[in-house]
Amino acid sequence: MSDRAEGEGLEIAPRIMIPLKEIELRASRSSGPGGQHANVTASRVEATFDVERSESLPEDVRDRLLEAVGPRVSAVAQDERSQHRNRAIALERLRRRLADALYVQPPRRPTRPGRGARERRLQEKRSQAERKQGRRPPQLGE
Repeated sequence: MSDRAEGEGLEIAPRIMIPLKEIELRASRSSGPGGQHANVTASRVEATFDVERSESLPEDVRDRLLEAVGPRVSAVAQDERSQHRNRAIALERLRRRLADALYVQPPRRPTRPGRGARERRLQEKRSQAERKQGRRPPQLGE
C-alpha cells in the first residue's frame, strides 16, 4: 500500500487529488469467523465518495466519473483484524476504482498483416484446397 491514500488526500490521477474530508468512512463489525475479537471490534471499513457533491473535482473529470461509476462510489475492506489497516485498504480500493474509471483507452491504430502472416495464410489455403481436392471422386477421362 502506498502513501498516496494517506496524508492530505487521495490522488486518483496526476494533479487530481480528493481531500479526505470528502470521503465518508464508516466502521462496522466485520462478518465471518474471528471469534470473540470479531464480535466486539468494528474493524470493517466502508469508504464512500460522493462524485456529484465533490468540490475538488474539475467539471470534465466529474462528468467522466458520473458516466463511468455513477453518483456515489464505495469500497469495503474487512480483510484484516485492524480497523486502521482496513481503512488503508478501503481507501486504496476506492482510489483504484476512481483511477480505473478515469482511464481512457487509446484508440487502436489499424495495422496490416506482415509478410510472414500473409505467406502462412496462403499456405494454409493451398493445403486446405489440396485436402478437399483429395476427397473428390476421380473424374472419368483423367
